[in-house]
Amino acid sequence: MLKLEQLAQGIIGPARDPLAPDTRAHTLLVGLLAWAGLGASGLASVSYGPERAYLALGAHPELGVFLALATLLTVWVLSLAYRQVVELFPSGGGNYKIVSKLLGPRLGLVAGCALLVDYVLTIAVCLASGTDALFSLLPVDWQSHKLVVEIGLVLLLILLNLRGIADSIRLLLPLTLGFVLVHVGLIVYGVASKAGDLTGTLVRSSADTVALSGDIGWPLLVALFLRAYSLGGSTYAGSEAIANNVNLLAEPRIKTGRTALLSVGFSLAFMAGGMILLYSLWGAQPTYGQTLNAVVFKAVIEQLGIAPGASHALLLLTLALEGAIVFVAANSILIFAPSLLGRMAADSWLPHRFCNLSNRLVKQNGVVFVGACALLILLLSRGSLGLLVVLYSINVFLSLALAKAGLCRHWWQHRREGPWLGRMLVSVTGFCVASGILLVTLTEKFFEGGWATLCLTLLVIGGCALVRHHYTKVENLRTQMDTEFTLPAQVLATVTRVEPTPDAPTAVILATEHWGAAIHTLLWVQRLFPNRFANVVFVGIVKVEGHVWGRIDGVQRRKTRLDESMDQLEAFCAQAGISATRRIGYGTDPVAELQKLLGEATRHYPGCVCFSNKLILQDSWGFSEWLHNQTPLLLQRRLHLDGIPLVILPLRLNGAEHKSVMA
Repeated sequence: MLKLEQLAQGIIGPARDPLAPDTRAHTLLVGLLAWAGLGASGLASVSYGPERAYLALGAHPELGVFLALATLLTVWVLSLAYRQVVELFPSGGGNYKIVSKLLGPRLGLVAGCALLVDYVLTIAVCLASGTDALFSLLPVDWQSHKLVVEIGLVLLLILLNLRGIADSIRLLLPLTLGFVLVHVGLIVYGVASKAGDLTGTLVRSSADTVALSGDIGWPLLVALFLRAYSLGGSTYAGSEAIANNVNLLAEPRIKTGRTALLSVGFSLAFMAGGMILLYSLWGAQPTYGQTLNAVVFKAVIEQLGIAPGASHALLLLTLALEGAIVFVAANSILIFAPSLLGRMAADSWLPHRFCNLSNRLVKQNGVVFVGACALLILLLSRGSLGLLVVLYSINVFLSLALAKAGLCRHWWQHRREGPWLGRMLVSVTGFCVASGILLVTLTEKFFEGGWATLCLTLLVIGGCALVRHHYTKVENLRTQMDTEFTLPAQVLATVTRVEPTPDAPTAVILATEHWGAAIHTLLWVQRLFPNRFANVVFVGIVKVEGHVWGRIDGVQRRKTRLDESMDQLEAFCAQAGISATRRIGYGTDPVAELQKLLGEATRHYPGCVCFSNKLILQDSWGFSEWLHNQTPLLLQRRLHLDGIPLVILPLRLNGAEHKSVMA
């Protein structure tokens, strides 16, 4: 066991103190790290988004110039819309929080589930695209090994992100910088080398477009263009990651977020629009076993006039960086997808264990869960990029359209409080773009895989609703139990508490913010061991979870609620003539912290017996056991290894029926 823990610490890194002042600062992102880490998912879409859009034009590449312009403008408009999100929600949360606050929790659930499915699909899209780019360098016979490589990359990403946010970004930062520098250089050179023909290309494109409209009619022409435009949708939402994760940015948070949005929006608009323009100017044609980027970059590099060896090396470097940047993008998803899981878990839409932080202050349950889901998607789709891009494009614009609708409503409701018309127009434009792409993609690709995305999203929504129903039911029953045992304020103020003596028989009872459960355990102890214990020590943990870490007020509120629970417990014991005291700890791992506190208690009170409770719900089919963290069982195993007994007693929550258990 010790060797395994040492091995894990060597790979993942030593534990971090969540309460240390410099720990939070060490994990926040500044300037370049924010651009490279959170913006990587958008930048990576340059490797596959423009290609999917351009290929959708089919035999009408003359529309490519207009598609490039539309792509550039769309990215920029959506970046401006996301600036509003940063200003209104500087604590992060993105589309899920926007929709939950502005349109209600039910639509917030839809946005959150759409984002969750989107994140999983994004990882799969990134890895499939990156592997395609890398295998463009290899013989065609090697194509059958792509799926194995994708599986290995998913596992490597999970391991990297278990180390921490900033650590993984710093490690992969050179890849992002190399990708941008090489691609911008080749795009600029490729367009500049055709500058003499640029005007002629624009004229020919306009003339060919008019001629095409005469052949097929404007409605069909617009439909063709919108289809290609929508299939490039994966490129347009690159700024979403910044707005969704403002809480990961260093102070001043709003300024840092605006700067990151500006840099990501500009670089993404330039590169995505530039790639489509490059396809049009160089007449790129699809080649089996190669991406369209590989084809056009090969032509551009050959135009440089450098030695064949250097030309081949530059092409290899370019395509290797394309494969690497999507790996970085998938890494960025594993940075902020667990944050979404944590926020939804804090709202009880998902199991509360997704709020947990590891000793490296990483939501490791979320990292492993999202990585495993992406792995499953890759296996089911066999790594098919075309199918994955369609699935991905639908959900990202569902959540985006809901968020922009929420912003439209917000600015309309606050139209009398200051300048609002310009912001309203930006939000309306963003909503029209997002909903338009969503409708076109659904219409075009519903029977080619779009239905699968909708079914998967509906399935996730249904599962989240069941989880929320369960947690609401349990919380109501716990609150009911607390109410039954609540002592009036005057009793709490006047009761005389007696400090325990170490030599007297002592019961150590685990307590939480719900004092009714601890009193229930105490009554069980008195029933099983009548007149045995003269002392009671209540042990509790202020759990530092993802959504409260770094916020002193959040941790303090939890401490206050636990203190109120302890006051009720000590007063209850005082009325019964039992000496009682409390021990409180802080930490991200409640099992490890409780193990330490109980170890201290057994040394201070020799011969004490430790007690906890386990939630029992009738007709739960084991569902409740999975939703609750099973802390007592995990703690019992660790304490047994330390030679400390822990007695686990049943806690039945069945409304009025729990009284009979305590009789």
